[in-house]
Amino acid sequence: MALSELYTKYNRVWIPDPDEVWQSAEILKEYKPGDDVLELLLENGTERRYPVDPGSPELPHLRNPDILVGENDLTALSYLHEPAVLHNLRVRFVESRIIYTYCGIILVAVNPYKQLPIYGDGVIHAYSGQNMGDLDPHIFAVAEEAYKQMARYSRNQSIIVSGESGAGKTVSARYAMRYFAVVSKSSSKTRVEDKVLASNPITEAIGNAKTTRNDNSSRFGKYTEISFDKRFQIIGANMRTYLLEKSRVVFQSENERNYHIFYQLCACADQPSLKHLRLLSADEFLYTSLGGATEIDGVDDQRDMEETCRTFTQLGLKEEFLSDVFKVLAAILHLGNITISTNGDRSSVSASDEHLGVFCELMCVSAENVCRWLCHRRLVLAAETVVSPVAQERAVNARDALAKHIYAHLFDGIIQRINAALRVPGKQHSFIGVLDIYGFETFEVNSFEQFCINYANEKLQHQFNLHVFKLEQEEYMKEDIPWTLIDFYDNQPIIDLIEAKMGILDLLDEECLLPQGTEQNWLQKLQNYLGSNPLFDKPRLSSHAFVIQHFADKVEYQCKGFLEKNRDTLYEELVDIMKASKFSLLAEFFKKELETSTGKSIRVKAATPGVKPANKQLRTTVGDKFRSSLYLLMETLNATTPHYVRCIKPNDDKQPFEYDSKRVVQQLRACGVLETIHISAQSYPSRWTYIEFYSRYGILMMKAELALNDKKMTSKTVLQRLIRDSNQYKFGRTKIFLRAGQVAYLEKLRLDRQRAACVTIQSHVRGWMQRRVFLRIRNAVLTLQMYIRGQRRIRQNITAMALKRAWAAVVIQKHVRGHLVRRMCQMLLRATVTIQAYVRGWRARKQYKKLVEEQKALVLQKYARAWLARKRFQTVRRLVQNVQLSYRVQQLRKKLDEQNKENRGLMERLTGLANSHSQGLDKVQLLEAELKKSANEKVSLEKQEKKNKEEANQIISDLQSQKADMEVEKTVLERRFSETTQQLRENFSSLQRKLQEDLEKEERFRKIAENNLEILREDSAKEVEMLKLENRRLREETLRLHAQIEEERQANSDLQEQLTQLAKHVKVLPELRKDLHNVQTQKMEQERKMREQTHQAKVKMNAVIRQLLGNSSMELISQYSILSAAESSEDAEEDGNLLMAFDGLQKATRVMETQVREQRESFESRMETLSFKNDHLQKENEQLQKLFNEKSNINESIGQEVARLTAENMMIPEMRQQVGELNRQKQELETQLWEQTSQMMGQIEEVSAKLRADLEEERARCRSLEEQLEELSGIREEAQQRLQEEQREKEQRHKQQQAEHEAKSKLRQEVSRLTAENMDLEELLDVKERLIIRLQDQVRSLQAPDRANQRLPPTLPREYLGMLEYRREDEPKIIQNLVLDLKPRGVVVNMIPGLAAHLLFMCVRYADYLNDGSKLKSLMNAIIGGVKQITKNHQEDFELLSFWLSNTCHLLNCLKQYSGEEEFMKHNTPRQNKNCLTNFDLSEHRQIFSDIAIRIYHQIVAVMEKALVPTIVPGMLEHESLAGGSAAWSLKPGGMRKRSSSVYEMAVESCNVGSILALLSGFHATMLQHGMDPDLVRQVVRQLFYLLGSTCLNSILLRKDLCSSRKGMQIRCNISYLEEWLKEKGLQGSTAMETLLPLSQVAWLLQVSKSTDEDALEITEHCQELSPVQIVKILNSYTPIDDFEKRVAPTFVRKVQTLLQERDLGSSQLMLDTQYRFQVTFPFNPSPHALELLQVPSSLRLPFITRI
Repeated sequence: MALSELYTKYNRVWIPDPDEVWQSAEILKEYKPGDDVLELLLENGTERRYPVDPGSPELPHLRNPDILVGENDLTALSYLHEPAVLHNLRVRFVESRIIYTYCGIILVAVNPYKQLPIYGDGVIHAYSGQNMGDLDPHIFAVAEEAYKQMARYSRNQSIIVSGESGAGKTVSARYAMRYFAVVSKSSSKTRVEDKVLASNPITEAIGNAKTTRNDNSSRFGKYTEISFDKRFQIIGANMRTYLLEKSRVVFQSENERNYHIFYQLCACADQPSLKHLRLLSADEFLYTSLGGATEIDGVDDQRDMEETCRTFTQLGLKEEFLSDVFKVLAAILHLGNITISTNGDRSSVSASDEHLGVFCELMCVSAENVCRWLCHRRLVLAAETVVSPVAQERAVNARDALAKHIYAHLFDGIIQRINAALRVPGKQHSFIGVLDIYGFETFEVNSFEQFCINYANEKLQHQFNLHVFKLEQEEYMKEDIPWTLIDFYDNQPIIDLIEAKMGILDLLDEECLLPQGTEQNWLQKLQNYLGSNPLFDKPRLSSHAFVIQHFADKVEYQCKGFLEKNRDTLYEELVDIMKASKFSLLAEFFKKELETSTGKSIRVKAATPGVKPANKQLRTTVGDKFRSSLYLLMETLNATTPHYVRCIKPNDDKQPFEYDSKRVVQQLRACGVLETIHISAQSYPSRWTYIEFYSRYGILMMKAELALNDKKMTSKTVLQRLIRDSNQYKFGRTKIFLRAGQVAYLEKLRLDRQRAACVTIQSHVRGWMQRRVFLRIRNAVLTLQMYIRGQRRIRQNITAMALKRAWAAVVIQKHVRGHLVRRMCQMLLRATVTIQAYVRGWRARKQYKKLVEEQKALVLQKYARAWLARKRFQTVRRLVQNVQLSYRVQQLRKKLDEQNKENRGLMERLTGLANSHSQGLDKVQLLEAELKKSANEKVSLEKQEKKNKEEANQIISDLQSQKADMEVEKTVLERRFSETTQQLRENFSSLQRKLQEDLEKEERFRKIAENNLEILREDSAKEVEMLKLENRRLREETLRLHAQIEEERQANSDLQEQLTQLAKHVKVLPELRKDLHNVQTQKMEQERKMREQTHQAKVKMNAVIRQLLGNSSMELISQYSILSAAESSEDAEEDGNLLMAFDGLQKATRVMETQVREQRESFESRMETLSFKNDHLQKENEQLQKLFNEKSNINESIGQEVARLTAENMMIPEMRQQVGELNRQKQELETQLWEQTSQMMGQIEEVSAKLRADLEEERARCRSLEEQLEELSGIREEAQQRLQEEQREKEQRHKQQQAEHEAKSKLRQEVSRLTAENMDLEELLDVKERLIIRLQDQVRSLQAPDRANQRLPPTLPREYLGMLEYRREDEPKIIQNLVLDLKPRGVVVNMIPGLAAHLLFMCVRYADYLNDGSKLKSLMNAIIGGVKQITKNHQEDFELLSFWLSNTCHLLNCLKQYSGEEEFMKHNTPRQNKNCLTNFDLSEHRQIFSDIAIRIYHQIVAVMEKALVPTIVPGMLEHESLAGGSAAWSLKPGGMRKRSSSVYEMAVESCNVGSILALLSGFHATMLQHGMDPDLVRQVVRQLFYLLGSTCLNSILLRKDLCSSRKGMQIRCNISYLEEWLKEKGLQGSTAMETLLPLSQVAWLLQVSKSTDEDALEITEHCQELSPVQIVKILNSYTPIDDFEKRVAPTFVRKVQTLLQERDLGSSQLMLDTQYRFQVTFPFNPSPHALELLQVPSSLRLPFITRI
């Protein structure tokens, strides 16, 4: 379609405007070829006739549809031209408050002049790993693209940041380096990334200044190379600088400042460390007050000075270097204040000038030489050297040139030191360079600096054009589209004009070589050589300027100062003075300058050859240096992959978010953005993937086209049908390429189709509404007619007899209904009384049982409390004994420490004397050195005096020669000669006096030194004598201590013999203990057997009697219980004599066993203490070789302990006698037991006969109970029949529904009661039958023949104790099989949850049961180590982590449940309370297991997050599931052209909310399968839902395309799916939905109306979970996806922002922290499983452990 066909009615165009550059207008009449006028309507309502040339019509630029305005990428616009770019930037910057926009490969950054919350670490992490174009444009996206390409292709990268002063270049470069420092944290301790960031404050202090355009303007170019290793972590950096503006040191324009460092130094002049610099305020120094502005609003120079000093320290630069830097800076300031007076053509400097003295003092140079050579110049002629005075102007220039050179050298020196500090040992693998360089500049007066800056921008623009051209060509080749040459602007001729042979720079260097070279001669040469070049011109109104046509604009340069600035000359005499300085830093600066000037310079070869210059350049000029450095820079950039950032200054007043179109369009033309647009517009700027095209323009497709399954073929067919001209589009492999304007045409067709569809829908809806109104009226009319006709019919047919009959029927119904209600009420009353009687009886019985239970509980508590009190007393007693023993050990150690301290004191005293002696010798040597130094100084002074005499004679001879040559000025010269002679004589005499005084001082110092030397020698002799005496005394003391050592060794040998004897006695104790244990075991076994036999017989008799008396009254039962109690008391008296002896013997045995065990424990502890003491003493004897005076007391105390232990061991024979008595008593008890058994057997046979008779009676009773059960079943059937009758009556009588309903409920209660009674009877019958069977078994067991061998009664069935027995050497096998080799799959299905944890705890119980502390500790450590190892080895295995998180929690609960603590025993059964740990407290291990569980929890959350994160944004935000295909067809047109590295990264499969729910369901099912605690599952789900909400919210904040009403609807739908999933899984109480509140409020905000004041108030009240920054960001980013939606007005956003300021919110962060973790808690849930019932599955392969 031709572009001219789009100029139809209602379309809008752009026309030029003098104020706003471009103005929008609407076409009122369709344009036809041949029309000479285009009728337009301006936005202000005025009509305008725009003239058009019919011959060659240049129609105004078409305006893009509103749906395309505000795009992230300018190249995505359908119409690519200057007004479209300008308008798109305005909309994004002013209305949406977005400062970043892509323009192809360029990032356009508009300075907001306001701090924005979009640079936090959360934003950095959000952009990390994302493809360029996935999120909104940002400097971090460019940095991430550079970092990704470096890591992916191992190719060096460059980020080129350019723009005007004040556009934000420095800040953008700083943020890019900060991004690299955050995403590539180095693992080393050097923290290189922090040093790289720390270099910025220093470079800004010494290289930035306030200008009229910017308060922090960079006055130099900087290229920072950030080096990375093979792991792509920062290992160092290197900085290169270009073209420092040295002239700013000595001159500033109005309202400008010098470099920041000068003002920072003056602000801290009062500090003590800077007093020696004699600084003044900035207003008092010439170099800092020329601009008049010494302060900047909002800037604290003193605080900035502290920051500068801190960064110097952080970089590792020494304090001495910092002090030297301050000295140089202060010297420059004082140099500027040196007053140069004039006298005709001569100039002079007063020798008494205060600032001159300070300068010379700081720089360590001669004040006389400085005074002379500032005002004189030495001319070297062929035959002689002449010194001539210079005028004041040239003297001032020399002073300023010296200041500029010193500062330039200081700047370079600081940069070198920074580079050295940033250089870290290690091989560089790759680097990313950040170029912060000045943009194209044009001022009212342009000089040499602007020429160099624009020259550099020409080179960069040329490189940029070639790169863009190359990328376009690569894109076409990838898509297999024929490549055609594009006509674009090439600025190579301008570069040749500047740098070619006989170009501007060459001619400038040639003129600088001439001694009498002038700017006028140079300008004449330029006109002669370059006058024919169309890019070079001469202004009409100026004869001292020339004009160059740059790529951005024409620039007029003033020739004044070009030669001087290019030469950058400094008098050699001043250079020699600086070289001779004693200030090492200054001398080093100028020596390096000499070395670099004699070195080789790099020459640049131009594209166009020129004429070879006549002479050779002898001195390197500034232009040549800059050209060489620029050549190196371009080589570096060409060897890297460049990324471009163009900074734009929106206004000159530095007002936030104010947009000046004139200023912006100037910068767009200068920075290459419009050139990129031009190149894109020449080809196919709009590029759509086939999927995007199909989704957007599916509404334009026909049914036959939609039926095709191939979307690519469908898109081709539709496009060929809609656009006939095939030259307007091209089909690539993955994309469709469209010419400029074609997307707008397609959007117009789409909008027309939507409008037609809307008209059709409106017509149908309106027709339906009218039909609905008509039918409603018709139905109302018919109803009225029906009622009116019925009323008439009733009046005609109703008579008096009919009325009477109706009244009689009503009366009869009333009486019948009353009778029925009264009968029902009586029935309910009887049923209620019956129920009350039963309920009251049940309550009374229940209360009686409760009282009985409470009484029994009191008795149990009494005995339990008594047992606990005894246990506590024993514990306290053992504790007291341990404390006593430890106190004695501490006393012994204290005595040893005191003796050791005395010994160390003697050694310290000896070393102190030796040190004092050595110090004395050092002082003597120091005095001798000072004496030699004084002698050397004396010699130097004598030489100086001789030199001064020679100089004086030379001056006199010079004056005499001048007198002969100049007779005209004889009188003046004679006067000056006499004055000079007198001054020299005075100086000579003063020097003589000074030398004499120095000689006298030296003589006095020499005498004083000799006296001090004599005194020191005497003192040292005395100290040596004292040291000899002290050494002699120490030798005697050493001999005495050796003797004591021998004595103590003898004592130790005696102690060893006593210890061996004690060890022999100790060996007897285990044998005695074993005998006692055997006796006790046999005694308990006999006692248990006798008690069980007696108890069984009594129980059997009581049971039979109670069965026989089952139907009797309660009185008989109570009488029987009294008789049985009496009989049991009588039996107890009879059996008391038999058992009393056994009980007494048992108690005595227990007491003796307790005493023996306590004695054994105390004896073992004391033996350990003695062995420890002995070892300690031996070590002390070997190490110190000295003993102490109180050693004998220690030996005596040890002997007493041994004696006491020996006395206690004397009880061993008595214990052996007691064991013999116990054996004898055991035999007697066995004989008595057999006699008792024979008597009991006889009684049992008598009772068995009675039981047979009772059994028959019980069977008869059971038969009677069965008959009663049959009767009850008949009653139940009758009740069911009655219920059916009642239901039939209910169907017949509708008016009595409520009464019958109550009756039915009562009948149902009665039926349920009868049913319950029936079931109780059935249960009773079952109990009776089981009782009969049990009695039969008992009878058979009693009748079992035991006559054969008089065998003992059979033992009870085996009962398990809930622990697993294992051996110490089997611990590794247990851990290997139960922990390391245990797999969740295939095992968990056949096991109860937490079986592994229960089995491990049963092993722990066994170790506790044995009271073996070492075994228990070893097992616990093995379990902990095994769990840590398996979770560490499988950090990414979700199933295994879930399995062990569940088992760790179960094991932790078991340790709490069976710890014996009351708070954990509340929910235990009595059987579980028996399994509590008895010997060890494992609370510390509980804490360890809790820490392990927390670590596993974080691991499992990390694994789930890793699986969930890739699906969140595609599933929750990008996938469209509403309204079928219509939602996809509403996709907003894109066209973002991503980098070649990331454009073809396609997702493997599309994700939706179902994918997320499937993942969550899988996680939930796995956790439940492993038996994880429900509360812990809720915490996991809550953490995952927080991740969902925070990730989605961050993506919405960083993606403008997600901020639409339809997207809000989709988000709310997805949130409802998540809520339904929570309800389905029973997780409503997990508070997971609360974490989605911010996301839910964002969805609501996207859908709500945003126009009125009420809407603004509603937004502030509803969005309580969102911060003001987030709300404003979403409102600014709101983007309509259709022409039927409206944008959010900026006034509405400001209104909301004002209301939000009144709301006090704590957080001002833009991004949510996705790494935030809620605190996890592990609730205590006791295990319902009984340990004694658990069995070990054979699949676990644990045959070496057995149940006890």
